[in-house]
Amino acid sequence: MQDPFAAFFASRMVPVANGEDRRREAIRLAACALLLELAWADNDFSDVERTHIEAVMRRHFALDEETAKSIMMFAETTRETGGSVTRFAALIRDNYDIGQKLLLAEIMWGLVLADGVIARREADLLRKIGSLLDLEAGYLDQARTNAADNIH
Repeated sequence: MQDPFAAFFASRMVPVANGEDRRREAIRLAACALLLELAWADNDFSDVERTHIEAVMRRHFALDEETAKSIMMFAETTRETGGSVTRFAALIRDNYDIGQKLLLAEIMWGLVLADGVIARREADLLRKIGSLLDLEAGYLDQARTNAADNIH
């Protein structure tokens, strides 16, 4: 059986011209997939969270509607197979600088805070992702503060 992670990225990479563009596209897709994993952490992907992710995909990752929908469907499938968070985070860790990681952490906290409830499983997953991204707890705390400030 083909690895769904590899198959999805291979299918999305076909129209991209060069290696640098492929890498950038894969990183954007991995970041968006992490957001979806986080949204499902509490087993309740609310409309508020969906709207938040869609806005992030458009604003921060410049994805069109078709790509955003493809990522959401992919995340739905892969979250059931497990292990995808580690793979997505590894791609981000190896390609994002500290500033990009901090921005992603702030976006993730914004997602967790979007519905007004911080579920334990969401907070635990966010800490795990932060660890996988090699972000220290202090950076995650600052990202949470920044996200909360942006909501109010």
